[in-house]
Amino acid sequence: MENGPLGTANPLFGSLSGKRALVCGSTQGIGKAVAEALARAGAGVVLMARNAERLEAVRLCLPEATLEHRTVVADFGLPGAPAAALTHWDFEREPIHILINNTGGPAPGPVHTADPEAFRAAFEMHVLAAHGLMKTLLPGMRASGYGRVVNIISTSVKQPLPGLGVSNTVRAAMGNWSKTLATELAPDGITVNNVLPGATATERLAGIVGNRALKTGLSAEAVEREMKSEIPMGRFAQAAEIAAAVAFLCSPAAAYITGINLPVDGGRTASL
Repeated sequence: MENGPLGTANPLFGSLSGKRALVCGSTQGIGKAVAEALARAGAGVVLMARNAERLEAVRLCLPEATLEHRTVVADFGLPGAPAAALTHWDFEREPIHILINNTGGPAPGPVHTADPEAFRAAFEMHVLAAHGLMKTLLPGMRASGYGRVVNIISTSVKQPLPGLGVSNTVRAAMGNWSKTLATELAPDGITVNNVLPGATATERLAGIVGNRALKTGLSAEAVEREMKSEIPMGRFAQAAEIAAAVAFLCSPAAAYITGINLPVDGGRTASL
């Protein structure tokens, strides 16, 4: 994907040179791929996750951009930690124009057996963390005249997924938060959109396949075949394919797109 839709080889959607993007959960999987895509488009990337060493390793591998790439350590499992980690950031001199909300999903399980604490923790980690970061970054977006918020959530916003009761509930809350926010911020020219990944070849998916194999007694290969049979394209997504959709929504070309849910799932979601 070096010459992807928003890469330097294709300037159609406009450069992000001079823009700064905060990418949450950016040490692996989709978050890392998004950071790479935005850097290729010219953005200075602020990587945020809880492991300092892994953050630095990713930073050193990012393509050079017009602005310096930075790292911020924050544990999304601690209430208020993501926004608090930016307390000393000089937003007047270094505004952050793009916010990518991306956090690991809650543990699987049916909704009727879920512990109430699981809902509270997931709501804090997803909705409240995103809200805190948005409020922290919003003044800089307004002052600079450029703002993009992209939430990487789940196709369960459109079609609840079996065995993911807490996740289905919280992802829906996140979707409605962002739709409301999109309407409120549209007069400022700030867009808010959701990207809904399908099954993507990441460490998380490998864990899901392994757990399902243990529970069913099937081999991992058999589980993968069964999962792929539900996808019209017959394969898992690559993280870079999700990142390409995110990067487009962050670009100048997407200035009139806001308040949408964009599935990137190979056609698996049954609803429009």
